[in-house]
Amino acid sequence: MKIRFCEHNKGKGKIFRQLEEEFPDVSIKIKKCVKQCGACRETPMAVVDKKKITGRDGDELYRKIVELIRSAGSTTD
Repeated sequence: MKIRFCEHNKGKGKIFRQLEEEFPDVSIKIKKCVKQCGACRETPMAVVDKKKITGRDGDELYRKIVELIRSAGSTTD
């Protein structure tokens, strides 16, 4: 599983650190751009396996990403 955050998205740092700590085997990176500029400006977001995931706030985004990781059944790529 690959998780990508845009460096311009607000709140990504806290989520990035939490995910890295909880799921060290998942590929998580902060990129210069994830080519989701409209969503990136408006709401907390990440790209998980090439699919855009958004949340009302950072906590909701974190919960959604954790659900996806756990439902994948594996924390390795």
